Amino acid sequence: MSLEIKVPTVGESITEVVLAQWLKEDGDYVEMDENIAELESDKATFELPAEQAGILRIIAQEGDTLEIGAVVCTIEEGDGPAAGDSEKKEEKKEETKAAEPSKASTEDESEDSYAAGTASPAAAKILREKGIDASSIKGTGKDGRITKEDAEKAQAKPKAESKPAASAPAKSTSAPVSTPGERNERRERMSSLRKTVARRLVSVKNETAMLTTFNEVNMQPIMDLRAKYKDAFKEKHGVGLGFMSFFTKAVTTAMKEWPAVNARIEENEIVYSDFVDVSIAVSGPKGLVVPIIRNAESMSLQQIEKSVIELAVKARENKLTIDEMTGGTFTITNGGVFGSMMSTPIINAPQSAILGMHNIVQRPIAENGQVVIRPMMYIALSYDHRIIDGRESVSFLVRVKQLLEDPARLLLEV
Repeated sequence: MSLEIKVPTVGESITEVVLAQWLKEDGDYVEMDENIAELESDKATFELPAEQAGILRIIAQEGDTLEIGAVVCTIEEGDGPAAGDSEKKEEKKEETKAAEPSKASTEDESEDSYAAGTASPAAAKILREKGIDASSIKGTGKDGRITKEDAEKAQAKPKAESKPAASAPAKSTSAPVSTPGERNERRERMSSLRKTVARRLVSVKNETAMLTTFNEVNMQPIMDLRAKYKDAFKEKHGVGLGFMSFFTKAVTTAMKEWPAVNARIEENEIVYSDFVDVSIAVSGPKGLVVPIIRNAESMSLQQIEKSVIELAVKARENKLTIDEMTGGTFTITNGGVFGSMMSTPIINAPQSAILGMHNIVQRPIAENGQVVIRPMMYIALSYDHRIIDGRESVSFLVRVKQLLEDPARLLLEV
């Protein structure tokens, strides 16, 4: 008897997912609750577990777009392979390889390499189209398996030209030789995440009255504070003292005076929240994701730092859940880590404002009638003018600047 494994419901707004990668191969024995595939929605990547032990029979292929409830594979009841059987299977593979060193077609070669666990079906297809031998690619997947991403990144190596012998005609090759001045293009399908981000950014630009106001912050006080207490802070709390915790605290404190910055529009109403769920923009391997620090207004510096690190690690490993990216009342994005000096960040709808941090640069400024060199950062607040007036946006950003330039205010809330 076989059991159908279907795409589970992963969120109210999600109607389809993409089969990103098979973690097991067709015909493999899988244990109950063992992860067999990775599914990618427009918000997150999650793993698909086996609902019973048995033999896996793959139906959907990597790269397929599947609706919620669609059948991904079946699992047939059966016992796991014995140790002796596994050894015999490996011996048989080696004998087969020795007896059949080559195949008649490129397609057959790709199928054999997949059966041997070296390339996924999607990867084999891409390699065939590029004319690249799978044996020349080092896989990054499980047990050295060649993934779809490996195949997309792979480039055909140019073949050295050689003079044919006078008595023999030159042999033609199907793989084009790369020469200087070539104008090559490649196409790759947009991921669900990238399509959603693109759609939302265009929607925000078209449907909000977005403006940006700027200011600059002297980061010397915070840098001095970090230098003085960073070792003791890390020893006591187990995390480093970064800039994000100071900015988060400054933002949540300023919102007590200017609550419209933390509000949102729903139809004909303005919704004010007495809590602050701060969305932190993080660059993940599949694009920009925005995990959320819940109730940031009630958290200490060390709690914020721990949350930032935890969410950043999950983002890099594609382990963020839907709940960890749903909601949020205000966003902070740090383009400074990439070297950005100035930008106008786009609002993360349905929120009404976003704060942009930038790089820290030593610049001359006037201080007490003297020209001095200080580590300065430009900060930008993009906001929806339908709900936030100019006075509120500018005053909010000035308050954030005051709190950052005098960190004691963050602790005393003055």
